[in-house]
Amino acid sequence: MIHRYALRGRLVAWMAGIVAMTAWAAAAPRALAHEAGQNHHHDEPPAKSHVTITTDKEFRYIKSDGLPDHDTGEFPNRGNPNKISKQEHSFRVPLKPKTGNKPTPIRHALFGVAVNGVVFDPGTAEFWRNDRQWNYEALSGKINLGLDDHHAHVQPTGAYHYHGLPTGLIKKLGGDAKMVLVGYAADGFPIYGPMTYADADDAKSELRKVKSSYRAKEGDRPSGPGGEYDGTFVADYEYVQGLGDLDECNGRTGVTPEYPDGTYYYVLTEGFPFVPRMWRGEADASFQKRGGPGGPARRGRPDGRPDQGQPPDRDGPPLPPGRGRPPGPPPR
Repeated sequence: MIHRYALRGRLVAWMAGIVAMTAWAAAAPRALAHEAGQNHHHDEPPAKSHVTITTDKEFRYIKSDGLPDHDTGEFPNRGNPNKISKQEHSFRVPLKPKTGNKPTPIRHALFGVAVNGVVFDPGTAEFWRNDRQWNYEALSGKINLGLDDHHAHVQPTGAYHYHGLPTGLIKKLGGDAKMVLVGYAADGFPIYGPMTYADADDAKSELRKVKSSYRAKEGDRPSGPGGEYDGTFVADYEYVQGLGDLDECNGRTGVTPEYPDGTYYYVLTEGFPFVPRMWRGEADASFQKRGGPGGPARRGRPDGRPDQGQPPDRDGPPLPPGRGRPPGPPPR
């Protein structure tokens, strides 16, 4: 009798084990899928974005809280320790901008602002050994600044900003199949997505992606970090007139849906400079960083790393000398 009950107990335990293993096997794919999903997680904006664009006889005014109207990457992340927060952006651009005699480099100012109120800020605060000539390019793939799928990340101030094509905004505006106005530069000229008219003066011509006229230089760097010109630094590129469709400011003159009589306009491109690095007209002072998003640029240390303690316009953790970030979590 005792032997019979013992066998029955073992049978029950064995069946319970089978049920438990079956339950684990069914749950495991979900658990693994959840874990894998965390590596590609996209957060919703912290709050509903808000932007107002108004005009008077002379100027266009753009005010926003700086929050994107599309999903974003996960912030903080390994390459960017900052969290998105509301801003108090307030910009002014001339309603009837004029081209200047020569282009003006934006240096470390904001290039412009998107129609959703997020700023275009292509520059970085990373330099090779404090040498201002060798400024790291954010989209080079050589340094990890924690950029998301929209080529954007976050300043220590909480300001979300674009370094390249704002893919979420362009998709929302339908820019994959038409020419779309995505923002305004600091000099007042409009900024468009990469799809433009094949013939700049013919709105009925086919749409195609235009190309910039920049390329990586040939040969090796004669000084500084040395090595070949591979796009790691902004100075690795050169403008070649006629190489592409656009001028040195990554713009051209032509008709657009919003300006059927023609205007000078900038284009965001898939290749360098991605977001223009020069203005064709005179930029409004409201786009300078002094006291604004990101703050003034600061010099790095002699060993090639930016100052510890996160200077105001730093985007992520410090860099080791002349290289990308080491593995591991960002410093707190």
